[in-house]
Amino acid sequence: MTTSPDPSPSPPLPTPEVEEQVDFPEPPASGRLLGIDYGDKRFGFAISTPEQTISSAIENYTRRTSALDLKRIQHWCEEYVVQGLVIGLPIHMNGLESQKSTQCRRFAAWLYQHIGLPIAMHDERCTTAVVIDHLIELDFSRKQRKKKLDMLAAQVLLESYLNSRQPLRGSEPDSV
Repeated sequence: MTTSPDPSPSPPLPTPEVEEQVDFPEPPASGRLLGIDYGDKRFGFAISTPEQTISSAIENYTRRTSALDLKRIQHWCEEYVVQGLVIGLPIHMNGLESQKSTQCRRFAAWLYQHIGLPIAMHDERCTTAVVIDHLIELDFSRKQRKKKLDMLAAQVLLESYLNSRQPLRGSEPDSV
């Protein structure tokens, strides 16, 4: 069985040749962070508060070209005076990385080359599923879910990252 080509091909991936995993500087503990849910067709964007306590969804962005995609990311970085980026890293449930993980790492390396902000790659397992389940509970139609999915996945991703940086409850020193 042959399949016809997709009438709307995905824009080319902005992927430099990366031979090995790049270690990025860690985002600072204060200042706004931009969360990015990376996809072949769309990006979801979310932003943290300057104190890094809350994340808010800001946009679903349909990818166009590498230059326009970069311009959109730079727009959010400038608009919110972003101090670091958090990019979702798709990992299989068994903890292994996939081809999509490699694409995300290449995207992060490309973004670091162009923007130079600290980057955290954060496990995004189940973020999309959590968002879909929540939107179904709220009785959103499939079309309504599509309009919100990526930016809400970015929000859940960023919230997860922010929570991972907080001390565990009960591990703080007792105040006298």
